[in-house]
Amino acid sequence: MFEKTRLLFLYAVSPVHMGAGQAIGVIDNPIQRERHTDHPMIAGSGLKGALRHHLEGKWNKAEVARLFGPESNASDYAGCVSFGDAQLVAFPVRSLKRGFVWAVSPVTLARLKRLAVLAGCQIDWSVPQPDAEQALVADAGVLNQSRLVLEAFDFAAKESEALKTIAKWLADNALPTGPAHQHFRSKLGNDFVLLPEEAFSHFVRNATVVEPHVRIDDETGTADEGGLFYTENLPSESLLVSTVLASAERSPKDKRNGEPMSADEVMRILVAGNGKPGLDGALIQVGGDATTGRGQVVLRFAPETKEG
Repeated sequence: MFEKTRLLFLYAVSPVHMGAGQAIGVIDNPIQRERHTDHPMIAGSGLKGALRHHLEGKWNKAEVARLFGPESNASDYAGCVSFGDAQLVAFPVRSLKRGFVWAVSPVTLARLKRLAVLAGCQIDWSVPQPDAEQALVADAGVLNQSRLVLEAFDFAAKESEALKTIAKWLADNALPTGPAHQHFRSKLGNDFVLLPEEAFSHFVRNATVVEPHVRIDDETGTADEGGLFYTENLPSESLLVSTVLASAERSPKDKRNGEPMSADEVMRILVAGNGKPGLDGALIQVGGDATTGRGQVVLRFAPETKEG
């Protein structure tokens, strides 16, 4: 039984290709999407594998196996950590003012709040509801003559203090700490817009990064005839959220020293490490096309609510 839950944010610093494994439309290599919303996502199984691979480069394999389970003979014992699917929170969209903004919808914010409450985070904001055909903005500086212009579309818009509260919460809790990310924390707190569901769905379906690739013939070193294909990527600056769950350690006595770790200890080591780097603040690689710089995301565990 899982006894500990933490909220984990994933912030893309390069385009991310977490492949769906099948193509239905004109894109040969589409990204994973939820069936009911069509929002981009990262399956929990793929996320767990990427995190395990990352930690195997930082810890020894025995330490990793105590948390994630054995690499072979999986029936020996189960791991004590679990990762939920990473759901989309905020999507970057090109804007007439300030370069780009982060777009959210009532559904993405409501799902974020639900996960945050389940993970024990202190949430003091409610999800505002925009009128039909109208957007809400955290800061009027993103508007052009009272209109929000995104890509080739413009929306009637008004400033919302409730949305600004959410933007500040995300800037403080979702983005990595440290001076390297200060600009983006400040930008997220201001360049943050809430779109109606239909408009948001249009952008997450049609404003991803689609790159043409050419397959090279091994013998000639030139383009293979008929080798043109298209790969879809989640754009950099995208923000996703997942849950991490921990139970008491399940590994047998001969695989550990001393008593099994409690769920609290498992989570602490996963987040902060144990004399070695943990996952909080780590730059990891998820998905495909790693050798071309794709799939780089920075992790941030939302702070735990302090008791008392």
